[in-house]
Amino acid sequence: MTIEVAKTAGFCFGVNRAVQMVYDLLEAGEPICTLGPIIHNLQLVQELEQKGVEAVAEPWEALAGGKKVVIRSHGVAQSVYDDIAALGLDYVDATCPFVGKIHQIVSADYGADALVLIAGDAAHPEVQAIKGHCRSSSRVVATAEELEEFVKNAPNIAEKQLILVAQTTLNVKEWANIVKTLKKVCTNPKIFDTICSATMLRQQEAESLAARADKMIVVGGRHSSNTGKLYAICSRHCSTIWVETASELDYNDFAGVEFLGITAGASTPACIIKEVQKTMSDILTDDLSFEEMLNLSFKSTYTGEKVTGVVTSIAPNEVAVDIGTKHAGYVPLSELTDDPAAKTEDLVKKGDELELIVLRVNDVEGTVMLSKKRLDAIAGFEKVVEACDNGEVLEGVVTEVVRGGVLVLTNGVKVFIPASQATRSRNDNLEDLLKQPVKFKILEYNRQRRRAVGSIRAVLKDERKALENKFWEDVEVGKVYHGTVKSLTDYGAFIDLGGVDGMVHISELSWSKIKHPSQVVNVGDQVEVYVKDIDSEKRKISLGYKKSEDNPWEILRKNYAVDDVADVKIVSLTQFGAFAQIIPGVDGLIHISQISNERINKPADVLKVGDVVKAMITEIDFEKKRISLSMKVLLNDEVAEDNETTDAE
Repeated sequence: MTIEVAKTAGFCFGVNRAVQMVYDLLEAGEPICTLGPIIHNLQLVQELEQKGVEAVAEPWEALAGGKKVVIRSHGVAQSVYDDIAALGLDYVDATCPFVGKIHQIVSADYGADALVLIAGDAAHPEVQAIKGHCRSSSRVVATAEELEEFVKNAPNIAEKQLILVAQTTLNVKEWANIVKTLKKVCTNPKIFDTICSATMLRQQEAESLAARADKMIVVGGRHSSNTGKLYAICSRHCSTIWVETASELDYNDFAGVEFLGITAGASTPACIIKEVQKTMSDILTDDLSFEEMLNLSFKSTYTGEKVTGVVTSIAPNEVAVDIGTKHAGYVPLSELTDDPAAKTEDLVKKGDELELIVLRVNDVEGTVMLSKKRLDAIAGFEKVVEACDNGEVLEGVVTEVVRGGVLVLTNGVKVFIPASQATRSRNDNLEDLLKQPVKFKILEYNRQRRRAVGSIRAVLKDERKALENKFWEDVEVGKVYHGTVKSLTDYGAFIDLGGVDGMVHISELSWSKIKHPSQVVNVGDQVEVYVKDIDSEKRKISLGYKKSEDNPWEILRKNYAVDDVADVKIVSLTQFGAFAQIIPGVDGLIHISQISNERINKPADVLKVGDVVKAMITEIDFEKKRISLSMKVLLNDEVAEDNETTDAE
């Protein structure tokens, strides 16, 4: 017999997400309960009950135990969210994102005459939750025939705005029939194809497999809607058996079968599917001697045991391993690595030996879930403990920004760094650290819970102290540094020189007069400065920014002399004259007596601010930084030239 297991069999994205959220809460030590069974799988629900996770029917039942409520993958009505809020309960929403999308669609305001049609099973909790989010009137129809019957008894339905959505696990062919029927009644309905893409693929693969198989096994809970639909699809093509666990299989049901297909619902754990596959393989092969089987049956394992496993097969989402017991061992991809982009085939090869730790043992079904990542984390935690005791600096990568701080992964261990210890300044954005390599010290740890708290700031402080000591060893007046503008005040700019902050006074930022440092530099700018003065006792540094070669008086000295004529710009007027800019940073005075060759009462009679005029430099005092200018002398020269021209004529 050939056995083929559908690639899409087992947990879908939404179910896997919900289950993982519950396990994460358990691992964190949270007291929790689920609002209804987290998924439609009795075995997993019973396993969670053994771990203290109770399934409650109403939110108020969580009050007595002070437990956090987990909303199951099927979602709940809006009224349930309101009840949770009214009771003041803490909750975690594990609603499948694809179901949540439907809630958003039906909760929109389509108007008073709108009718929301939900294609699905009215008794299913997912459909009940969708109905509980509808703002318009709603109706559930399971089949095209049911929709047709409803339409006959609602003669005015064509006048309504119709909105159609589907239960995520609806049979694809049934959906097509419902859409076709609706379009006969309404010419412009709003149709949202909300069947989960994973559901479509699962149904298509099941149908293709059933069409080739002599017999099919569909594995899943009796209350699972999508499993029921898989059973119906497969039954149309070949003899099909629906089982919840491998214990329901009977050898006599497979006489004469040459090709057996196996598929499973979206809420069926991988371990149950594997056990079904293993049981069928055991039925068909009997290669072990009685003594070997007897010895194997005695050898067992337990949760928390460290074992060595040999890789026997590799799948996209997990690795099968032989640990030398009666159990079928497997390592989920999430227990091999924390890297979500990693592929199993890149991490291990068939025949590899792995050091593993046992997470869960199911003796009834003969499966054991193992983890390499967690065993690595145990060893890694010992390194964390040693680092705390020795004051050692560790290196890691920030994997998450969480409430109150960040998580850093080092040696397979996640270390919590509080926000107050994550950055040099409390104003720094934690998001900037995400995916970045960091160095940190361990402040404290809890060996029993394998929790550790660290500090990035402690390392930054030590590094800055080392830089500061090195700076004071080398600093001298006149030395040039490249630094970063750290902050601005009204009186200057503070520059981070790498371990030490120095200040550039506002008067040292520009040769021109400025009102605020921001006119020259901004926080974060990279600048070149030089040391003007050092106070070693107080450890204070005065810095210079403006350079002598940029001194406008030196530029004037090189380019201008007495008796030179220049185009100058009037910048201010007084009773005794006008000040004019010769070059940026250097102004000269045109005395009122030097403005015109005629007597004037005030400079404003001839000039205004902004005028550009020609003037001669008549005097320069570099020591007192004073310049005298004259417009009158140029006017006199013009008159003299005119007189000479007239005499010549």
